Amino acid sequence: MATITKDTIIGDILDIAPETAPVFFSIGMHCLGCPASRAETVEEACMVHGVDTDEILEKVNSMIQ
Repeated sequence: MATITKDTIIGDILDIAPETAPVFFSIGMHCLGCPASRAETVEEACMVHGVDTDEILEKVNSMIQ
């Protein structure tokens, strides 16, 4: 499995690893089915929701390893 980076699109992550959805729910992304949410990068989503990108990347990458 590839490593998720700050530039990875959230929809792509959910397509390959749907089990990561709770991580995104935990930062306030409750509309993961919306086209706008699915088209954001991890960095964009973190910026909008005021969370640390590195922290989210660590959680997501640990789940998919």
